[in-house]
Amino acid sequence: MTPERIQVLLEAVQSGKVDVKEAMKTLAHLPFEDLGFARIDHHRSLRQGFPEVIFSEGKTVAQVIEISKRIVDSGATLLATRADDEKRRALAQTFENAQCHDLARIVVVPGESPVKRQMGTILVVAAGTSDLPVAEEAVVTADVMGNPVETLYDVGVAGIHRLLASHDRFSSASVVVVVAGMEGALPSVVGGLVDVPVIAVPTSIGYGASFHGLAALLGMLNSCASGVTVVNIDNGFGAGVAASKINRLKSRGEEGEES
Repeated sequence: MTPERIQVLLEAVQSGKVDVKEAMKTLAHLPFEDLGFARIDHHRSLRQGFPEVIFSEGKTVAQVIEISKRIVDSGATLLATRADDEKRRALAQTFENAQCHDLARIVVVPGESPVKRQMGTILVVAAGTSDLPVAEEAVVTADVMGNPVETLYDVGVAGIHRLLASHDRFSSASVVVVVAGMEGALPSVVGGLVDVPVIAVPTSIGYGASFHGLAALLGMLNSCASGVTVVNIDNGFGAGVAASKINRLKSRGEEGEES
């Protein structure tokens, strides 16, 4: 249940339009709804500002659809990550307003209430074209959570002039998400150029000695650039959420200054 729905319900109880017993029935699924194979956290948007997200990988199509229906019925925004072709088709057939992001492997179904837009901009930087699925996962996640997002792609260290030619793009960013595979050097370079938080995302892209992203992960963890934090391998979603939370703090600070 969305915060907006709960507020309307409580105001109705206060005014006498809805009795307490009826309100209790409506709130029966808080804080979670037990489906047997899953317990849907309908309380999460109240605690964290965004509803529970479905990690689709490893779930059956039927499970993803059932969980999705309950989230959408609650009025919340549905964000289903790591949805393969079959799951994306099934979600698109189930919800007529589903938005399928094929490269990011994400499906979004907008909720009843529009997400509040944040003030700062998140810049997502990718080293190479092979890193784009992970980068786009971060982009879509941050966008759905209400953030202005810009992208800067194919600017890896093998041609560092491509990054330096776009240095002015960093000046307007509140947070920079840097996605890279191979040896994972790009976040260190970006971290040495900016004065805002840098979130590094190692990808599993690379030849044998990259060990499916482990080399990039260790390289980023050992970065000598200050202010660089690292999420797990291929975790574009986690980077998008972290960047959104940082950006939300910026928006709160600017709102406080205006008031």
